[in-house]
Amino acid sequence: MKQKSKSVLEFDKIIEKLSNYAETSNGKKEVLKLDVSSDVEAVKFKQNQTSQALSIIMEKGNPPLGGISDIKEYARRGAVGGIISLRGLLNCADTLRAARLLKNYVLLNNKEERNYSLLEELCEGIFTDKDTEDKIYHVVISEEEIADDASPELKRIRREIQIKNNAIKNKINTIVNSSAMQKYLQENIVTMRNDRYVIPVRKEYRSMVRGIIHDQSSTGSTLFIEPMAVVEMTNDISNLKIEEKKEVERILLELSGLIGEISEQMLINQEILTELDFIFAKGKYAISLNAVEPKVNDRGYIRIKKGRHPLIDPKVVVPIDAWLGDKFRTLIITGPNTGGKTVSIKTLGLFSLMGMAGLHIPAEYGTEISVFSAVYADIGDEQSIEQSLSTFSSHMTNIVKIMKEVDEKSFVLFDELGAGTDPTEGAALAISILDTLHERNIVTAATTHYSELKLYALNTVGVINGSVEFNVETLSPTYKLLIGVPGKSNAFEISRKLGLSNDIIDKAKKSIETEKVEFEDALKQIEDNRVYIEEKRREIERLDEQSRKKHSDFLAKERKSLEKSEKLVDEANYEARKIVENAKREAAEIIKELKKLNLEMDKDKSRRVNELRQTLNDKSKELDENQYTEQIFQEDTYDTDSPISNGDAVTVRSLNQKGFVISDTDNQQNVMVQIGLIKMKVKKSDLIKIKSDEEVKQKNNTTRMVKLKTSSISPVIDLRGLNLDEALLELDKYLDDAFMSNLNEIQVIHGKGMGILREGITQFLKKHKHVKESRLGSFNEGGDGVTIVTFK
Repeated sequence: MKQKSKSVLEFDKIIEKLSNYAETSNGKKEVLKLDVSSDVEAVKFKQNQTSQALSIIMEKGNPPLGGISDIKEYARRGAVGGIISLRGLLNCADTLRAARLLKNYVLLNNKEERNYSLLEELCEGIFTDKDTEDKIYHVVISEEEIADDASPELKRIRREIQIKNNAIKNKINTIVNSSAMQKYLQENIVTMRNDRYVIPVRKEYRSMVRGIIHDQSSTGSTLFIEPMAVVEMTNDISNLKIEEKKEVERILLELSGLIGEISEQMLINQEILTELDFIFAKGKYAISLNAVEPKVNDRGYIRIKKGRHPLIDPKVVVPIDAWLGDKFRTLIITGPNTGGKTVSIKTLGLFSLMGMAGLHIPAEYGTEISVFSAVYADIGDEQSIEQSLSTFSSHMTNIVKIMKEVDEKSFVLFDELGAGTDPTEGAALAISILDTLHERNIVTAATTHYSELKLYALNTVGVINGSVEFNVETLSPTYKLLIGVPGKSNAFEISRKLGLSNDIIDKAKKSIETEKVEFEDALKQIEDNRVYIEEKRREIERLDEQSRKKHSDFLAKERKSLEKSEKLVDEANYEARKIVENAKREAAEIIKELKKLNLEMDKDKSRRVNELRQTLNDKSKELDENQYTEQIFQEDTYDTDSPISNGDAVTVRSLNQKGFVISDTDNQQNVMVQIGLIKMKVKKSDLIKIKSDEEVKQKNNTTRMVKLKTSSISPVIDLRGLNLDEALLELDKYLDDAFMSNLNEIQVIHGKGMGILREGITQFLKKHKHVKESRLGSFNEGGDGVTIVTFK
């Protein structure tokens, strides 16, 4: 029944969709084996794996899973000393390469705030062997060809075969084109029969041409003869091909041995790569659903926030809010047909299964699911003509099985419980079934049309009504799930809207028991009150939002006005300080000149100069106490972070002169400063520490070196000899440097080869942020081996 319930809730369809996100055949098989877990810690672990996969994909893009093959058979063959085919060797090399790239993808360039510990732990167990990769790629060109450079012996043999072939071609062409042979030949051509060069000779001239007959035409008039002059040469080629085959087998055996030596590590890699493909498939599927990691508990509590059924078109699905299992363990949902009742309980069941399988849920943060021993569901039309079972009988058969298997840790879902039989008996059975589950404290959700179940929910502690909203004005459901509100059938209102006369409706009402009419009227009053309260709540939220916005705008304007006034004060003080500083500088220059002419000055003038200097210093001190004047000194050459000590370069504020401290500064108010040839005692508070000329010069040199680096970038980059991933890393860095150097156009040399490097670079350039356009080079630019790139 558990497996049938999963099918009813369409969990198998979720698995099928998930398998489409697996990149490898083994990964797809692993997805198809996915099942739910009843262990809360195991579920949390699986959810954490999915979260880390989602996070790393969002940060770094899709993982490099291409090229992974099932190499178990090849690894085992290599381990026992067998020869692996060319295709098998390439698959092994591709898988080794994919493992290395995936390991780097997970372990390298991770941000400190990111936590990928579960994925990193898996990837640390991945074995890499780039030497074996390179050896295989160097030797094996394709699934049908080995490179001539695979070994010196193979290269020699193939060169001799080529030489022999050329000699045979020259010899036989000479025979065919000789005037003496022309009359014996059917045509002046050379062809092949049984890998031997032959010429078409007329049958009547057979005795005139010495050689071996290999074939004849359908009419028998033409014989295909291998001239005796080339028979021996062709035999030599046959012997060389035998040698070539042996050498190829030796090379393949050697490469197979390399795979055999690391077969155990490769088999472990296979398991890790399969697991990673499975985990990344969960992450990619979560991204496609815009899903979140749910909280997980084991106390039967479910809370769905804006949950969207994953199999309904995202453009039309209506999110639902639902909670169950805390203050109440049984939820009874009522409402009209096609109103969304079935979708609601399917969403509850499917979300529980997805969460227990480690899959994220298409809902909002704050969603919580519980781990159950099993999820049971009886949903849909189970009528079976083949077994002569009615809808009621089929449903009851399922319910009997569920009631036998269910335990206190189960989650049970019923759709239209008790339907398909006499309403009175059906309602009684439904109440009895729900009450039995409720007494056992089993979490249950059920849908129904019966008013008796609404009353049962109202009168039973731990059982609550729910309903799907229906708009009587438009005669259409809204598909919203309401918890705590029993649904109303709306049959009379819908009939009146559709045009049924009031007399008929009133007569129908009279035929219903008074208590039921009063109950339905009460439900209508509750629904009207709920709608009114909901409208008022939305109005309050709208007014509150407007109030918050106006308050925020007011604070922003006030802050802007304050900043503007402060800026004006700053600018005024700054300008004032500049004026005084200029005046100080000019006064200092005058004083300096006067000192030189000190002998020519009388005492009165000297005293007057000292008075003026003292006045100037007092004004400067007043400005020093102003909080806004400090910005005048915040230049790149000032050092305000460290204390002044002996030997430091300083500026004397009062004199605006640079000098050096030449005395100890500890616990001293005054220090000795040397300015040029003059030594004077100055207050420590009158000094500002500055950077020395050497430090300023060093900074300028550093800036100049950066400029020189960007100006010396070559307009050509050669990527030949690199594999695609290495080439793209080099190219990405080079494009940034070239762009910063203001180059308009550059050349990327990638060679012709098999076109893999060229195609990969072309696709990469199409998406690069600095590239305006790219094209293959013209004949005089290098042709297909060069790509010309123009920057934006």
